[in-house]
Amino acid sequence: MGYRDIYQGWRDDPEGFWLEQARAIDWDVAPTRALNDSRAPFYTWFDDAMGNTCHNAVDRHVAAGRGDQPAIIWDSPMTGSKSTTTFTQLQEQTARLAGALAARGVVKGDRVIIYMPMVPEALVAMLACTRIGAVHSVVFGGFSAHELAKRLDDATPKAVIAGSCGLEPGRVVAYKPLLDGAIAEARHQPEFCVIFQRDQQRADLTEGRDIDWHAFQEGAAPAPCLPVEGSHPAYILYTSGTTGQPKGVVRATAGHMVGLHWTMKNVYNVDPGDVFWAASDVGWVVGHSYICYAPLLAGNTTVVFEGKPVGTPDAGTFWRVISEHNVRSFFTAPTAFRAIKREDPDCRCLEEYDISCLRILYLAGERADPDTVEWAQRHLQIPVIDHWWQTETGYTIVGNPMGIEPLPVKVGSPTVPMPGYDVQILDEAGHPVPPGTLGAIALKLPLPPGTLPTLWQAEDRFRKAYLDHFPGYYETGDAGYVDEDGYVFIMARTDDVINVAGHRLSTGAMEEVLAGHPDVAECAVIGVADPVKGQVPMGLICLSKGVEKPHAEIEAECVARVRERIGPVASFRLCKVVERLPKTRSGKILRATMGKIADGETFKAPATIDDPAILDEIAAALRALDYPAR
Repeated sequence: MGYRDIYQGWRDDPEGFWLEQARAIDWDVAPTRALNDSRAPFYTWFDDAMGNTCHNAVDRHVAAGRGDQPAIIWDSPMTGSKSTTTFTQLQEQTARLAGALAARGVVKGDRVIIYMPMVPEALVAMLACTRIGAVHSVVFGGFSAHELAKRLDDATPKAVIAGSCGLEPGRVVAYKPLLDGAIAEARHQPEFCVIFQRDQQRADLTEGRDIDWHAFQEGAAPAPCLPVEGSHPAYILYTSGTTGQPKGVVRATAGHMVGLHWTMKNVYNVDPGDVFWAASDVGWVVGHSYICYAPLLAGNTTVVFEGKPVGTPDAGTFWRVISEHNVRSFFTAPTAFRAIKREDPDCRCLEEYDISCLRILYLAGERADPDTVEWAQRHLQIPVIDHWWQTETGYTIVGNPMGIEPLPVKVGSPTVPMPGYDVQILDEAGHPVPPGTLGAIALKLPLPPGTLPTLWQAEDRFRKAYLDHFPGYYETGDAGYVDEDGYVFIMARTDDVINVAGHRLSTGAMEEVLAGHPDVAECAVIGVADPVKGQVPMGLICLSKGVEKPHAEIEAECVARVRERIGPVASFRLCKVVERLPKTRSGKILRATMGKIADGETFKAPATIDDPAILDEIAAALRALDYPAR
């Protein structure tokens, strides 16, 4: 069957379609129904099923006689280290850590925060939690103590599992002081912390609270896999909110397994035993879905990579990993390829490696600009596939079904909706618009299995953030259009969350930090174009009257504040003192207009602007800043 037939088959019988996909999962109690719509618009899937994610990702492959197959390949150019973990070894490691957690009182439903670098132990920690029904929440190691504290207070974990440090080119990032600072700031206090010590920087342990990773597990009885209900949360993953308060996306166990497993063959076209590599971080949704869970659920070998696309040691590191580990499908962000292209425009480094094993390159996390896609196609001589999805959905909304029927590529489009997703383009009143017309991208409810059923302990916020604007739809927050062939084009965000190197970051959170500076009276943060990261934030600040401190000194202090409070991941380096900000007569700051000025785009002053002359002042101020878009 081709894509059109399969997609139409889902539309004709969604219940039957998803029950059929659920047959690929091992169940303790198999589902008898797919969708529960009794609390619409809060839909749930496979409620009457009982199963375990760790069993499906690990134990069942051992039971099937594939225990000697590599499950995880760790490649760390940061340390010069490599290792391979088989499915049998992964089963032993997850059972032992799960047993140690259980012995310390962690039970089904308890939360565990994981604050780890890109090491195999991060995946062991995630799987160990699902093994006993604990709900993990992975926090990206680049986040500051302040951001970690917010997540401690929201998730209220019983325990934290952390690395002693992470590694960046040229420096060691100490995680333990950040963890200590977060616990000191947070209202909620975890009962204990398990610390994985790395030789690059070992951490001092707090007596009575912190336990060494190895000592913690010593003598622990291996834990069996605990069956949980289909709607039981597998994890919480926090994503930026426009208010600066992170949103805890919940992932339900059964739908998570069914949806992710379906994608590995149908979207990524890999078979059990194939090596799949997603060059991301476990702190982001790509790391959850396509470093940890989906490849292991499907019986693939997954690559855990600790490095950068350039500088570890050069622009050929991706090609080395692909060649050395026989990677068949590779998934990364367009930012990575822009960095490689900038460092090695003629792709000379590729000449040193044989990457004939690689069949397909997948790009996601931000808009894949045509120049980067065409550069990659030209040099790699393989299909370069853009696809679009979100933290909230957990897997592909719009993509090219390479394992079903490769469709013609239209550069600039991630192609077509996947089964489960009814993509609509709406005007502001919520009415569908004709093909080729730009509008808000919305998904008709219900969303498919594996997507967020709600936000952690925040149903009202879930409704307000995603459902209220367009009743009957999930609001994606993206704008775009669908062409006459049904291809979807994603053009821009419709809110003020910006995309920095594939990481969605809240401008509102950064504005809160800037506004906390004693000399700042008012501020705005906008996203400006960057040739490598896609976007970077820029802060525009208005000072309180009477401030005599040099502007450059205040600007530097504001940059330092954001980097301290949000973290280096924000890439916040651009800050400028301005006399005033452009606003509507109702007082709304014209962020989108300032973004167009910063990027050198043509713009029309909104009719509601309070004083059009201010736009010339902003343009003059931006010309004084040195950044690529200028």
